[in-house]
Amino acid sequence: MTTADTRGPRTAASSDSSSRSEVSPNSASAAGSLALDLRSDSPARVHPSGFSALLATQFFGAANDNILKGLLGFAVAAGGIWSASLGDGGQGWVGLCLTLPFIAFSGWGGQIADRMSKRDLAVGLKVAEVAVVMVAGLAFLAGNEWIAVASMVLMATQSAFFGPAKYGVIPELVRPARLSGANGTINLFTNLAIIAGTVVAGPVYDAFAPESGAGEGLPWLPAVVLIAVAVLGVVASLGLPRLRAATPGLRFDWNPVGTYWRSLRSMAGGPLLAVTGAWSFFYLIGMLVLLILPDYKDLLGTSASVAANLLGVVAISIGVGSVIAGLVSGSKVRPGLAPWGAMGMAVSMTALAFSPRDPITVGVLLVPVGIAAGFYIVPLQTMLQKLSPEESRGRFLGTANAVSFVASSFASLVFLACRRGGMPADRIFLVAAAAALLAAAGFGLWWIREGRNQCAGLLSANPADS
Repeated sequence: MTTADTRGPRTAASSDSSSRSEVSPNSASAAGSLALDLRSDSPARVHPSGFSALLATQFFGAANDNILKGLLGFAVAAGGIWSASLGDGGQGWVGLCLTLPFIAFSGWGGQIADRMSKRDLAVGLKVAEVAVVMVAGLAFLAGNEWIAVASMVLMATQSAFFGPAKYGVIPELVRPARLSGANGTINLFTNLAIIAGTVVAGPVYDAFAPESGAGEGLPWLPAVVLIAVAVLGVVASLGLPRLRAATPGLRFDWNPVGTYWRSLRSMAGGPLLAVTGAWSFFYLIGMLVLLILPDYKDLLGTSASVAANLLGVVAISIGVGSVIAGLVSGSKVRPGLAPWGAMGMAVSMTALAFSPRDPITVGVLLVPVGIAAGFYIVPLQTMLQKLSPEESRGRFLGTANAVSFVASSFASLVFLACRRGGMPADRIFLVAAAAALLAAAGFGLWWIREGRNQCAGLLSANPADS
């Protein structure tokens, strides 16, 4: 494996900025005039095999996240073995354990992703994941819900550091004109991983804590599954190409709030702040859906495996929608897809709130929710990557991650309030539908009034880069 500089030529301005910890207030506006031209920051080389390694690394990481989250979610949901510990809507507390580390640590993760090779960071974090799931496995083996919750916090912390590197490395591995398609593909693999994780979590939970009279449980099974998947993730990460650090001289700021504040001020100088806000609504809506569906085990009077299959339907539908959105976009970025995706989610989730409570009907209605979500997220994700200046891309994406998980944390609190207030889980789809309508209206109006002019350069690609 040879070392290759994949970042392309750097201007004097960008070289000078590499030694500063401050994000220039003009960097977002500079992105509006430079980064939006798809001919700029074109990689000197591309790494198709490296992108394949990234897909595999992301797949195993996302699968393990969802196996652990699924096991813990079923354990604390209505009818679960630990439901008494956290009360009604207990999976809302699990949701907070998942989101709060992203808020706390994404700023540091973004700085590290700019300071060091994203490949080296990914490998190190995958090794750390093995240690985390060992702790989780011991928690299930000992039947200790609080150690299991702590391991979820550790897993989320690891993911918070991985996020900026994962999304920031894509422009270093593919040509600019392929960016929409690459984002569609990685979303597909992410959602295939969610399917794999949730589908595995159901039967593993049923084997770990079988219903009364169904035989002895297998307390060692969660540990074996989690550790095996983590090791596969380490192996996959070793296939990433060696890449140079984007800003090796960056002075590390231990105050993550400072990083967020400087990045948000820079984003406000162009379209990035509006895009980040719209992106965060995806996580708010998605968290509500992920918290609602485990309660269908109790609503439908069925097993954890069936509830896991419903989560799998959402995941594969998002993946399919993401790929279709990438194909529709071609070599361009099409922000106009996002409001239509949000409206599709709103209509479908309203239907879910009033649908008959049977697995087939619920599963059928979840399909358009996921497909519409793919149309919503792909253009926004691509815009975040393309509009962020190369030398501060990790920090900008880390800040966007933090904002999105503030929205996810808010969703967990909303879910808890609704469930503690006596609202049936399926009616909470109305809250998610209202959020989707707000996202459609907000982003659509911004796009018509300002975004179309600010992002005009995104609508054309250089054929040479395709």
